[in-house]
Amino acid sequence: MASGIRAEVKIDDPDGCVVTTAAGSVRGDVPSVSKSTNPEAPDRVSEEFMLEAAEYPDEFDTDVELSPVFSYGSSEVYRFTRELGRGCPCECIERHDSPVVDVRAKGSTLYLTFHAPDMQGLQAIIGELKENCSNLDVQRLLQSQQDHAEQNLVFVDRNTLTARQLEVLETAHRMGYFDHPKRANAGEVADELGITSTTFTEHLAAAQTKLLDAILEYDD
Repeated sequence: MASGIRAEVKIDDPDGCVVTTAAGSVRGDVPSVSKSTNPEAPDRVSEEFMLEAAEYPDEFDTDVELSPVFSYGSSEVYRFTRELGRGCPCECIERHDSPVVDVRAKGSTLYLTFHAPDMQGLQAIIGELKENCSNLDVQRLLQSQQDHAEQNLVFVDRNTLTARQLEVLETAHRMGYFDHPKRANAGEVADELGITSTTFTEHLAAAQTKLLDAILEYDD
């Protein structure tokens, strides 16, 4: 029985994110972000992030004031205070009572790691993120088990398949094309779909490539 899912997502140029706005403006990296709240001001949050860049401007084009607080080698640590309810990705996740455990950025791309209680909770979080961030990519899913083993999960977005590709996959699967031994050959599935065998194999290859790209990892 699963006891939780660890998810890593990538979001390009997220709205409402001060960190990626600052990092993107100097093409820098942010290896860590931390935040804290003040009981006397529960509607505001303070955040600090370390920025690694070739050069640092006197001011950043953000809607909050960034204050340099510490220099660490060639890196600078900045602090800012913002109001809650900006609708940034971290807040979208935390509204589901799922803690964000790691935040980093490469330029204007945000990387978030968070814990979801189960697959249903994960789907709710991903669904809300996609409503606000059209350029969301799920990088990795890891499910922990009660015996402390770990199981890699893959989040496959069916929307990457065209309607025709999905129909080809569903028909081929229903007719037993993927069974061993096959219960239907390519010509029989193609006849069922009303297309040629060549067209069937083209749609099938395209669909399989998209699915394999989603579930397999390669070193750069």
